[in-house]
Amino acid sequence: MRTIVLGKESPLTVCAVGLGCVGMVSEYPPIPEKKDMIRFAREAFEQGETFFDTAEAYGPYTGEEILGEALREVRDQVKIATKFGFAIQNGISVGLDSRPETIRKAVEGSLRRLKTDYIDLLYQHRADPNVPVEAVAETVAKLMEEGKVLHWGMSEVSVRTIRKAHSLLPLTAVQNEYSIWYREVEKDLIPVLEELGIGLVCFCPLGRGYLTGGLKQSHFSQEDIRRDMPRFSSGAALQANQRLLDCLRAQAEEKGCTMAQLAIAWILARRPWIAPIPGTTKLSRLKENMDAADLELAPEEWEALNEKLAAIPIYGDRYNAQQESMVEK
Repeated sequence: MRTIVLGKESPLTVCAVGLGCVGMVSEYPPIPEKKDMIRFAREAFEQGETFFDTAEAYGPYTGEEILGEALREVRDQVKIATKFGFAIQNGISVGLDSRPETIRKAVEGSLRRLKTDYIDLLYQHRADPNVPVEAVAETVAKLMEEGKVLHWGMSEVSVRTIRKAHSLLPLTAVQNEYSIWYREVEKDLIPVLEELGIGLVCFCPLGRGYLTGGLKQSHFSQEDIRRDMPRFSSGAALQANQRLLDCLRAQAEEKGCTMAQLAIAWILARRPWIAPIPGTTKLSRLKENMDAADLELAPEEWEALNEKLAAIPIYGDRYNAQQESMVEK
């Protein structure tokens, strides 16, 4: 697979399509057995995947344990990203916490679970309004001096915080949701990242399954994160957004690819420093997603598709009020 360089001042080279690992342990039931996900992660590497994205909060802890067990023998051949930023008590995430002592505790735990001496890319999972960004950057800088962290980034923070953090300690990447279905980052975030030379790693590039065209229901189990997300919980919104799927389906059929591949290729075509990390727990889907990196459309084809997409309004918010409250504005 081709590669992408994230960041200019502190560059990190990763494969073009990474693997988001949250679905291995939560959010989209039924949740697979841990042993099956250890095998899947190792098989993903054998298929050519080398960029794995997890977090302390995934499980909590289980996501990192899976990668640690699966990849320890090939550690020098992969890039692993993980995250800190939540207080975890008795195995439950109880709120935001980016105090220096919490960051260090999280990193030490991540290193142990990942069975490694270093973290390739460490993100602040969400901004903590009670901890100045200066304290976060200073703590991460010390961890980098110790060789425990090689690069750092932030997730779903304001451009104000990104500018401040980058001036203190150069950011390699920012992680945010970005897809054909959610394009808010194009207004302010992407121009700032381009200006500062920071890469973008985008989660949910397939709209939590919606852009595959295979998701039909508007009723989800209690454990499914989509249950309380307006774009999924409203049958009316799902129906209204069908125009987007119709457009994708027609273009995918014309190119002889799947809708998922077209959605991923669309992201890769936006900027050379953007890396999508679609999640899956199935090897067939993993291979499908990775092959999207080889999908080519002529400039005029992308222009025609973007003109069609611009004419299609998107209905429904991506987050509910509680989820949105943790996104720094």
